[in-house]
Amino acid sequence: MKIIVFGAGAWGTALAISATRNPGGHTVQLWARDPGQVRAMQAARENARYLPGVVLPATVALHCAPADALVASAHPNDLVIIATPMAGLRATLMALQGSRAPVAWLCKGFEAPQSGGQAPSIGMLGHEIRAQVAPALMAGALSGPSFALEVAQGRPTALVAASEHATVRDALVAAFHSPTLRVYASEDLVGVEVGGAVKNVLAIATGLCDGLNLGLNARAALITRGLAEMTRLGLALGARAETFMGLSGLGDLVLTATGDLSRNRRVGQLLAQGMTLQQAVDSLGHVAEGVYSARTVVQRARSLGVDMPISEGVVALLDGALQPAQAVAALMGREARDEGR
Repeated sequence: MKIIVFGAGAWGTALAISATRNPGGHTVQLWARDPGQVRAMQAARENARYLPGVVLPATVALHCAPADALVASAHPNDLVIIATPMAGLRATLMALQGSRAPVAWLCKGFEAPQSGGQAPSIGMLGHEIRAQVAPALMAGALSGPSFALEVAQGRPTALVAASEHATVRDALVAAFHSPTLRVYASEDLVGVEVGGAVKNVLAIATGLCDGLNLGLNARAALITRGLAEMTRLGLALGARAETFMGLSGLGDLVLTATGDLSRNRRVGQLLAQGMTLQQAVDSLGHVAEGVYSARTVVQRARSLGVDMPISEGVVALLDGALQPAQAVAALMGREARDEGR
């Protein structure tokens, strides 16, 4: 199988490296937009910006242009991976409309609302964007609890290949299932995407909790109540409840909310230390998707009548409407209710 990865950030690079460990002996091509980055990676056999210290195998071929030629070379039994941030998914899907190979995206989040048009716009999940701009494309998502560095290093990881198309699920399993990376299949693309989007927002909240030294009890409460929020939104969008108890729900939430490699958790910690949002984001050097999708998560929830108080608190914090201690006080001051509500 030939695997073409569009996007040479940390996650795209890590999966390209991981694919070379598959017993199937795949051909792996990693595409980057910046010719300078490609030249540097070819010379050093390392992605120094995103995965410093990790050797890029000689079996990973590097490309920078033209992307359409790579897509045209893909056969139905190959696989195309989109490893751009959420903001780049729409344009990339449009460019891949003619792909004969299955396509899967790695980004997690809601797209920012699109400007223009007569009707008010709401931010979309990946499968909603695909339905709008490339409805004929056989596509899905690869998600789950995973830090790019650990995947690149070959540490044990489990992911979920989600799609309504069995061809896409099978291609993702064949591409990446290996002795160090276990890939499960799921038909619930909606649930997998909601989990991947909302956990980033909740991780900002747990980072805030940790940054304020509120303790492990508070962190456990936030994670548990956050999972309830995530599930409520997912069910309202048509997902299956059991998905949120799996890798792309509870699993990804626990990792992102507690792991020291989590950029979204780090944003919360930095805000708790008194940084402005801009200072916190600038200090990361990488994209923290929760910062950009938090408002859209809340917008979708409001439009569906779904109560998401933790996510609402994160948005108020990011917008500067609440200070860190005030955001915590607002959550703790909510009226008592049944846990199932």
